[in-house]
Amino acid sequence: MLKDLLKQAVEGKKFTEEEAKMVMDTIMEGKATESQIASLLTILKLRGETAAELTGFAKSMREHVVNVPHNEERLIDTCGTGGDGASTFNISTTVAILLSSLDISVAKHGNRAVSSKSGSADVLEKLDIKIQTSPEEASKALKKQKMSFLFAPLYHTAMKHAVNPRKEIGFRTVFNVLGPLVNPANSPYQLIGVFDANLAEKMAETLKHLGTKRALLVTGGDGLDECTITTYTNVVELNNGEILKYVLSPEEVGLERGNMEDLVVHTVEESASLISAVLHGTAVKSAVNIVLLNAGAALYTIGEAKTIKDGVKIAKEAIENGTAARKLQELQSRGVETHA
Repeated sequence: MLKDLLKQAVEGKKFTEEEAKMVMDTIMEGKATESQIASLLTILKLRGETAAELTGFAKSMREHVVNVPHNEERLIDTCGTGGDGASTFNISTTVAILLSSLDISVAKHGNRAVSSKSGSADVLEKLDIKIQTSPEEASKALKKQKMSFLFAPLYHTAMKHAVNPRKEIGFRTVFNVLGPLVNPANSPYQLIGVFDANLAEKMAETLKHLGTKRALLVTGGDGLDECTITTYTNVVELNNGEILKYVLSPEEVGLERGNMEDLVVHTVEESASLISAVLHGTAVKSAVNIVLLNAGAALYTIGEAKTIKDGVKIAKEAIENGTAARKLQELQSRGVETHA
């Protein structure tokens, strides 16, 4: 079956949602050869994926994921696609910590460094923040400290069949796109950084079909897979089945434009140090402001703020009054206890 579908794909055929799900099921169940997986990823890379294909792939991966049980109604993820090549500090991870300081439940989906200098798992370890090693631990962390880190390989165990082909072909694949769409806690709210604005629209359509309540998919005009502080940000908003597109500037939400140089790190240690400085309010303005901008967008997404500008004000107050720094220290103390 997979051979036939690959042959059709080479000839230009797009998969239906059902066919795409069958293809991914075959991969997740270990029934596809590494050559077939590599061929599929290459075909998709060259022609691009449709929203129907992404929906089918994501449905399959969601069926094969290890789920995190929880009772959190207002749960958000800040996982992005990565792959922007900008070597910035871990902005979405910083945002996750800031959100949890405001009593917002965050199921942060992530991995180790692949295309960046510092993956979210790497920097959390460097900050001495515990990474949960089971769904039960993640569920408890969500309830007690409003934040859990969902280390992708622990939950997407069926992905092991695609590991070698992905490594061997060496380029960004559809799995980079699917990662943010398959949160193990099935988060109904998401702030997703996307490396390409056109792809963000397809991902929004996919999330609509998957039943996501509300999501902001953001692409910086400078190429960042974040709301950027250096220029405009392209935003695709999914809100209860309706999709809107607009452009956001830092000035609209009361922030000054910043410099990309202030956001770049070369090691995981530098990223951890900058995260700590941001949450303590002592970092350079560009670094603080890009976190405020993305946190404001997240607070708007989950309905804690009526506008992104209002969200920025809430996030800024959390840093200025020490709420964010105290949360970081709380998470670190739990990590120290665990490692003792």
